[in-house]
Amino acid sequence: MKQVAKAKVLVVEDVSTISRVYCAFLERAGYAVATAASGSEGISKIKTESPGVVILDLNLPDMRGLETLQQFIASAGSAIVIVATSEGSIKVAVDAMRFGAYDFVVKPVSAERMVTSVQQALEHSILKAELKLMRENFSRDTFCGFIGKSFAMQAVYRSIESVAASDATVFITGESGTGKELAAEAIHKLGRRSAKPFVAINCGAIPRELISSELFGHVKGSFTGAIADRAGAVKQADGGTLFLDEICEMQLDLQPELLRFLQMGTFRAVGSARAENVDVRVVCATNRDPLAEVSAGRFREDLYYRLHVIPLSMPPLRDRDEDVLEIAEEFLARFSEREGKTPRSLSGEAAEKLLAYSWPGNVRQLQNVIRNVIVMNDAQIIDAPMLAIPDDTCLEPQPEIRPAKPVTSGLFTPRASLDVSTDESSDRVLLDPWRWKGTSDVVPLDVIERVAIERTIQICDGNIPRAATYLGLSPSTIYRKRELKK
Repeated sequence: MKQVAKAKVLVVEDVSTISRVYCAFLERAGYAVATAASGSEGISKIKTESPGVVILDLNLPDMRGLETLQQFIASAGSAIVIVATSEGSIKVAVDAMRFGAYDFVVKPVSAERMVTSVQQALEHSILKAELKLMRENFSRDTFCGFIGKSFAMQAVYRSIESVAASDATVFITGESGTGKELAAEAIHKLGRRSAKPFVAINCGAIPRELISSELFGHVKGSFTGAIADRAGAVKQADGGTLFLDEICEMQLDLQPELLRFLQMGTFRAVGSARAENVDVRVVCATNRDPLAEVSAGRFREDLYYRLHVIPLSMPPLRDRDEDVLEIAEEFLARFSEREGKTPRSLSGEAAEKLLAYSWPGNVRQLQNVIRNVIVMNDAQIIDAPMLAIPDDTCLEPQPEIRPAKPVTSGLFTPRASLDVSTDESSDRVLLDPWRWKGTSDVVPLDVIERVAIERTIQICDGNIPRAATYLGLSPSTIYRKRELKK
């Protein structure tokens, strides 16, 4: 069992010798101990001492029996109560557990039994708190500037919270527009360095002759145009976080200098002979596959392993189910206010079009689409044709369908087309597509899939998210497949 550091235990026992024995047991095990000799004193110390566990005798001078336990349970808050009594009957034990006691020990209590009970109670308390936190986190619609409650984003939120407390380097990957810099900022804000600077530098946007100066600074006269000393991003981020965006676009001949800084924690400004020390946390990001860049020889393998300590993958918008609608609604409200227009809302057809689109530009593209529709239209209801989404890219490419060759046995003869518009033929397709009574047709797989989707939607009274759950698909997948069949 893992030890819970500095956990406090309150012993409520009116017999001083027994109280001292309990204290000796627990202090040897590393726990902080407070004591109370009466029920009223114990309840008062729960408020002042905030113990994790209360060891309670049921027969106190001012309180007796299970009423004592009830009063302590009502006052304990998050503390867990262990009953310690000389009344070792099964009925008393059952009643104590029914009223909310975590454990029941009978006097005299051995040191091993006492310490084990307290340890298990504290671990139980921690697990309850973690479960509560996970439940609260799972239902979050927003987080540090992010919008969305999909499974994919809940995992991102939890990962950011987990890594924020550490100083380990984080390597963020994801397509353009998925929020990599926003994730880096969230890691900084939630960590112990939040009061210090967050400095971002785009490794792909700086000319190669200036990247060393941008990173490490320069001294006056070190090159043409260096008219004064200048602190680089590394120095500016001292004590805080340095975010290296698009790290895989850094020139190969400049990567050793960055690797040296990461290994030694020291750097030299361009033109300076003096090494300087800084304390920075490094977070980097790329929209490329870093291992593919290493294999292609464009990114140093040793630098990759130096940076790739904690990976964090940002999901594309197309994998975030109905988050797209929540984000769109937020952008509608935000840009309507910014443009001085009344708030807008999406029609059902517009919502379906947003869900069906694959969003290669992710949230950044969605933001542009919504701003465009706010600026270019005055309608209160945004309809599908108003959305500037190119039709030729919103659909997934359809595989080429070749006509099936006739089966030579003569049992089946394919038809040119298949009518699945009626319930009767739909049922036949789903139940037994190869043994239609009175027919001998080969049924294409895409027809079976389409019938299965449409019949499930019909069974769910048109509720596509519910139908998606039954079919094991995401709602956006169903919207795209239905669009493909039009």
